[in-house]
Amino acid sequence: MTAFNWRCEAVDGRARAGVLETAHGPVATPTFMPVGTVGTVKAMTMDAVRSTGAGIVLGNTYHLMLRPGAERVRALGGLHRMMDWPGPILTDSGGFQVMSLGALRKLDQDGVTFQSHIDGSKHRLDPERSTAIQHALDATITMCFDECPALPAQADAIAASMRLSMRWAARSREAFVQREGYGQFGIVQGGVEPELRAESAKALCDIGFEGYAIGGLAVGEGQELMFATLDVTTPLLPGDKPRYLMGVGTPDDLLGGVERGVDMFDCVMPTRAGRTARAYTERGTLNLRNARFATDARPISPDCDCLACSRHSRAYLHHLFRADEILGPMLLTWHNLAYYQRMMRGLRTAIVAGDLAAHGAALRAAWAQGDWTEEEWPQPSIPPVS
Repeated sequence: MTAFNWRCEAVDGRARAGVLETAHGPVATPTFMPVGTVGTVKAMTMDAVRSTGAGIVLGNTYHLMLRPGAERVRALGGLHRMMDWPGPILTDSGGFQVMSLGALRKLDQDGVTFQSHIDGSKHRLDPERSTAIQHALDATITMCFDECPALPAQADAIAASMRLSMRWAARSREAFVQREGYGQFGIVQGGVEPELRAESAKALCDIGFEGYAIGGLAVGEGQELMFATLDVTTPLLPGDKPRYLMGVGTPDDLLGGVERGVDMFDCVMPTRAGRTARAYTERGTLNLRNARFATDARPISPDCDCLACSRHSRAYLHHLFRADEILGPMLLTWHNLAYYQRMMRGLRTAIVAGDLAAHGAALRAAWAQGDWTEEEWPQPSIPPVS
């Protein structure tokens, strides 16, 4: 069986191109991971997800433990078989979701007791239980259980939370069952405080993981502070291990993360945007509910070969959303995920070519231009009928 390993293939500045080898197949990095929280990427079949070029997807411990239950997933052959995704799966530990429950949860030094948001039933998560659930799901990459404090917060509260997470990281590591081709990632915490990020990174490196995630960002601190925190954090992580920025983000966030040495990303943004009529393109974001698209016979993007762009017009998608037809979110989610994957492939190609600075500048300039005018459009809006 293949060992779990990240292999660097090229470096351009701090950006890296590599390959992550796992028990469930290889993943070219940098990579964007579509979010399949409850065992499905919303509005997508897994064939559709595969068609976008995605190499790895996410599941979530909190949601799957509540419904249908980790043991039921195991009985159904594990998450890979149940959701028709034989490739790698990373599972979030459930920490973020539990901490988001507010009054429905009670934190102590050993773990968290909480009420289900579904039926109010009482449950318990701690590092050992979270790790065991992810094992039952057959996660290729297991995340250690951590606390995600609400921000903004005082530095001493962030420090206490981070140190609790580091103790939980050690317990998660102890509970992890080592298997060929499987890995576990530690999660760097510490808010936007450089010294706390450094302390957290050192604690995790001393424990030793197959990869390292950067958590607690994209929670309202703003892009400038997020990038400044990455500037401090990524150089502290091992150069021969994959780096994962959790829950980020927009295309510009991903570009900035890659430029700062991040290899893996996930975010609900492209799928959520697809369900609310927002399309990501090489020329920025389009809101297809806007009246100007009602008679626009062009596809969303001239550079995209997804089903939405190869078969349908902006006008048709506008109609679907106005009519509240479920096909609209399906097609636009497909398009957005295809765009994210195409963008990541372009970044990887630029890193290998040593051309990331120019490529990144061109991306940002095109986003700032806005939608293509009719005069700029590089091909006919509708192919001639044969």
